[in-house]
Amino acid sequence: MSRGTRRARPPGHRLSRNFGVLALLGGILVLAGLVGLAYAGFATLTTMLLFGWLLLIGGIVGLVHAVQSRDSSFFWLGVVVAALNIAAGAVVIRRPEVAAVGLTMFAALLFLTGGVFRLVGSVVVRGPQMGWTLVQGAFGLLLGILVLGDWPHSSRYVIGTFFSLALLFDGLGLIALGVGGRRVVGLVSDAVSEEGAPDRSANNDQGGQEQSRG
Repeated sequence: MSRGTRRARPPGHRLSRNFGVLALLGGILVLAGLVGLAYAGFATLTTMLLFGWLLLIGGIVGLVHAVQSRDSSFFWLGVVVAALNIAAGAVVIRRPEVAAVGLTMFAALLFLTGGVFRLVGSVVVRGPQMGWTLVQGAFGLLLGILVLGDWPHSSRYVIGTFFSLALLFDGLGLIALGVGGRRVVGLVSDAVSEEGAPDRSANNDQGGQEQSRG
């Protein structure tokens, strides 16, 4: 069969395939999140190493950008920020366990302060979302207390657990988007095909009548 007579693909075929790729990527993220939850310690070390490399690469890129714009007034500020990023990245890559301990303490303090501010703010403001804000504040406060209560042992699994949960929920969102998008594209393609079918039959009937007249 020649290329000219090859059957044309539906208009939404490429779009449907792209949504399928999104769903596949979501499945990979879900699998990675489940593995990370099962091996939270390994996920913590992996997250810290990834964070360290991101700091290191970002610092190098920032330093190159600062050197390229050395005539500007922000040259030394860019150099200092880049140097700090490079130093922090090198420390995190060299000692990921120690960095995880410090980052876990910082996260616990954020949970505590955020929970307290939400609780106090919901009581003072008394808005329409007061109940939900109270629940969020209480949950953040409880989470911060639990993490601090088991610190520094909690640094072995807290960061990896949070990162794995983020991968899991992002993957579920991509799967929902991909499956829903493919379904919508299929419905639209079917509707377009149904609308175009009577037109083609009418054209065929008209062509047959012209041939009979001739």
